[in-house]
Amino acid sequence: MTAGKGRFFLSLIVSLVLLQTVLAQDNNWTHFRGSGMNGISASSTAPLNWDESSSAWKTELRGKGYSSPVVYDNQVWLTSASADGKELYAICVDYQTGKLIHDIKVFTPETPIGKHSINTYASPTPCIEKGFVYVHFGSLGTACIRTGDGTVVWTRTDLKCKHVQGPGSSPILYKNLLILHYEGTDVRFITALDKKTGQEVWRTERPEEPYKALPNIGTKAYVTPLIIKVKGKDQMISNGSAACFAYDPNTGTEIWRVIRGAESTVPMPFYEDGIVYFYCGFMVDAESSNFTEMIAVNPDGKGDITATNVLWRKRDNQTQTQMLSPVIKGGLIYTINTRNEMQCIDAKSGAVVWQERQRSNFNSSPVWAGGNIWFGSVKGDVIAVRAGRVYEPLAQFTMESGIWATPAFLRNSVIVRTENFLYRFGR
Repeated sequence: MTAGKGRFFLSLIVSLVLLQTVLAQDNNWTHFRGSGMNGISASSTAPLNWDESSSAWKTELRGKGYSSPVVYDNQVWLTSASADGKELYAICVDYQTGKLIHDIKVFTPETPIGKHSINTYASPTPCIEKGFVYVHFGSLGTACIRTGDGTVVWTRTDLKCKHVQGPGSSPILYKNLLILHYEGTDVRFITALDKKTGQEVWRTERPEEPYKALPNIGTKAYVTPLIIKVKGKDQMISNGSAACFAYDPNTGTEIWRVIRGAESTVPMPFYEDGIVYFYCGFMVDAESSNFTEMIAVNPDGKGDITATNVLWRKRDNQTQTQMLSPVIKGGLIYTINTRNEMQCIDAKSGAVVWQERQRSNFNSSPVWAGGNIWFGSVKGDVIAVRAGRVYEPLAQFTMESGIWATPAFLRNSVIVRTENFLYRFGR
């Protein structure tokens, strides 16, 4: 074989491997907010009718949990917990039938931690890849489980922080690493574990200075990070309560920060066309008015870029911490604030394009699927609107109980977790 032909076949093999990887990502739902961690589904369509009589299956769930379902091949995984937090479970059902495949008691903590009344002991969403699923319960423990037979490969129960209001940050996979956030009122650090062994590869402490101005109860955060690419290099965008940081996900080295002290940040950052967006937490101004801000940042920078790279800030007068993570598509941001106002926001300017008040709170994050945006409320209300600059609702109905977890949209179906059941709608 000539050198030219050898290079051609090598290039062809690499292209086929990359194509298979892309197809696998499109066909599965591997993290909180999907395989791209952005709330964007590869499905060309999604069922508009989620009536129980038309469901492919309905499976009752043990315990309580707000973790979102993740899917790989024919398996759907999520976590749950007993009401007192003394039993923590990893649950797997068959994608086609909804039948239980694995029901694994992963941890039995002797001393449960405290939590907020609207949280659960099983709120972080697992992440999954071929052969393995990684379940996380914050300070209560993290485990790697072999998906084929349900055996536990490794566990960690020594990573701790005072969540105060319970765990909330979801794990992410990056190359050979499982990255975890521990942001409590006592310690705040990010750790990357070897996903095969659970051993720590790197650890980065949050800097103390930005947190000094915050009340102790406000120093905690519940965010899940996002991996983006800036000038060919990966950045991990990690939004804490005092500031938003970018790190090198390979080493944990800080790249830049935008300081915006606030309490208990929850939403995941989001990204499109070279711009990072994030919510800061709950704040009080000089007139004792409560508010949050959505902030747009150019991530091409080093060090403290607060004064140089912030493109716009959108203030929202809210009485509570923003919970859901917005979805961005085609230059438009879709979100619902804590006053139950559904908003479409121009990503270039931060201006509100349209706004419509809804009847209940929405803590589940929206998903873009087949040209529509889907929202689910804590009362079980489901609303689908057509993506665009005009408010155009397409479907509205109510499930049997509240929706706190973010649904998985894949293979032209949707898998949705309510407080009591797991459903699949679609083909």
